[in-house]
Amino acid sequence: VVKPVVEEAVGTVKSRERTTISARVMSTITKIHVRAGDEVKVGDVLVELDKAALERQRSQSLAALQAAEAALKQAEDDVNRAERLRQQQPGAISEQQFNEFRTRRDQAQANYEKAKQALAEIEVNISYCTIKSPRNGRIVDRLAEEGDTASPGVPLLTLYDPGSLRLEVPVIENLAARLEIGNKVKVFIDALQREIEGVVDEKVPQADAATRTVLVKVSLPATPGLVEGMFGRLNIEAGRREHLCLNVAAIKRIGQLDFVEVVKEDGTKEQRLVQIGRFGRPGHVEVLSGLKAGERVAIPRRFETDGTSGTASPQSSAGEVSR
Repeated sequence: VVKPVVEEAVGTVKSRERTTISARVMSTITKIHVRAGDEVKVGDVLVELDKAALERQRSQSLAALQAAEAALKQAEDDVNRAERLRQQQPGAISEQQFNEFRTRRDQAQANYEKAKQALAEIEVNISYCTIKSPRNGRIVDRLAEEGDTASPGVPLLTLYDPGSLRLEVPVIENLAARLEIGNKVKVFIDALQREIEGVVDEKVPQADAATRTVLVKVSLPATPGLVEGMFGRLNIEAGRREHLCLNVAAIKRIGQLDFVEVVKEDGTKEQRLVQIGRFGRPGHVEVLSGLKAGERVAIPRRFETDGTSGTASPQSSAGEVSR
């Protein structure tokens, strides 16, 4: 029977969506609410930073804003009074004096806007002291502890989405050519002793010159116990070949070698060394070498093999289908 030849390529389970959490302001870490392995949702508070210094700056900026607002109001009142006086008593205020009033008002307006912007920036920095989760996921790394100083851009936590796991595996060039995006494939996870059906999600359009492999990424469904970093095997159909199967009763084992008695056309028998492979259907095993399809072998009339017993004819074809 003709059956597919399956080749294995080994790889690692990784997440398509991995996020590194870091601070945007420099401050002392006062509280970390999560540890590695914790599940989080969007908006959950992960880390709190000390914001006492920023709150003092906010108080100072608020006072500066209030002063700038008062100065602006005074400058606007001066311009309004000068305008009314010019209308009531033309020539009472020169054009130069009036322009000076307007210049002071414009400067006060600019100072007010600057103070308002400074307060808004401090408010934003205070909000950065509470670090929240940007997505649903699982914490995999906790890279800081309470009391440490958080610096902008330095990682504090790492999380990934368990629903975006995929097997990333380097596949030899000729096998990678058989895979297309969207193909359904079989992946075996050793740690779970489980086979999972995945889908080819991405194939990097470049081969590694050193290993002659192409990186293939296979998306995996949500699976209990499956976590990032696990070892996995991608099964790829590499072609098809003919399988010959034989009744196990015909095999005689001598030491570590397997023999059968081949029945020739003239009825004589020839003892022949064979190499066997995997078991097929009950009572049959694959023959890898030593026999050809159509040849006949001698089988005892009564035999027992792996729970299969009964009476068979003295001769049987070596090319019986096993599965």
